[in-house]
Amino acid sequence: MTQGCAAPAQTAHLPATVDLANEAVIQGTVTRGGVPVPNAYARLLDSSGEFTAEVVTGEEGVFRFFAADGEWTVRVLAAGGVSVDTAVTAKTGEVAAVEVAI
Repeated sequence: MTQGCAAPAQTAHLPATVDLANEAVIQGTVTRGGVPVPNAYARLLDSSGEFTAEVVTGEEGVFRFFAADGEWTVRVLAAGGVSVDTAVTAKTGEVAAVEVAI
């Protein structure tokens, strides 16, 4: 399985070790025509547009970031030169769900 920056496998379920009381999670799925897109790059950009992190989507098209509270942008890059930006708000104790259709 492909991983970015030694990130854990990107699966739809949060690992049991994640304590949402102390984490802000941004998690999403990348699809094309309703079908999950594995091996796309999901980048996390801060409120000023600066690159913060990157992961490769898993077999289910899933990506996940642990972020500080605040405003973020998820940029998905996929085969064929596709690039889609999605704004998201992270908040401790919540999973911010992002669905990206390319």
